[in-house]
Amino acid sequence: MFENRKIYRVCHQKQGLVNFNVTVKETNLNIQADSDLSEQAVRSILKHRHYIENHIARSPRFAHSLTPLPDPGIAPKIISEMTMAAKTAGVGPMAAVAGAVAQSVGRDLLQCSSNVLVENGGDIFIKSDTHTIFTIYAGSSPLSMKTGIKVGRRPVSFAMCTSSGTVGHSKSFGKADAVSVLADCCALADAAATAICNQVQTPKDIEKAIVSGRRMSGVQGLVIISGKHIGLWGGLELVKL
Repeated sequence: MFENRKIYRVCHQKQGLVNFNVTVKETNLNIQADSDLSEQAVRSILKHRHYIENHIARSPRFAHSLTPLPDPGIAPKIISEMTMAAKTAGVGPMAAVAGAVAQSVGRDLLQCSSNVLVENGGDIFIKSDTHTIFTIYAGSSPLSMKTGIKVGRRPVSFAMCTSSGTVGHSKSFGKADAVSVLADCCALADAAATAICNQVQTPKDIEKAIVSGRRMSGVQGLVIISGKHIGLWGGLELVKL
């Protein structure tokens, strides 16, 4: 898994930004910003992990449910966003945790840097003054590392999250080599990537999985790779590398 992480962390380097890694317990983030904000990132991770851990202590189902849970009522923003993302995608709230943490830390760091990229296990929160090209790591697919997604400069932050049924340790019921989702909300992009990946067992499932993803409110684009086959939809540009 460490080798996989090294591979996909070279897939989104941006010129001119300072690159650093931060680890707190099980959370390991690759961050790029205008300066080294390691101390601020550690404080932010601790804060948001505390919110999640406390919520799980009060509501244990939050950690294990594979289906959406009811609105938690008054709760920290990260909990509400995970719950809403899970409802939109039709999965459990922890399917959104990596994206939600990346997004929450990224928002905090934007108070200190005008450009921020936070990657958490293949889920990326980004605010950048330039366009961004994301290289897709898709395991043993012949398209892996040869296919990229170009997203133009945006005035606000956005997310690109990737799920795989053949790479990594995250729970998946599908066999897609990679499902990448573009959205404004990183928690939603993470949950949607998981849900869409779950629907792909063979390349024949790509078309119906795209239809499913298009129906998810807030999903702006997606790429599905299964073996040598690829499906594309939405507000992104596919580029050869």
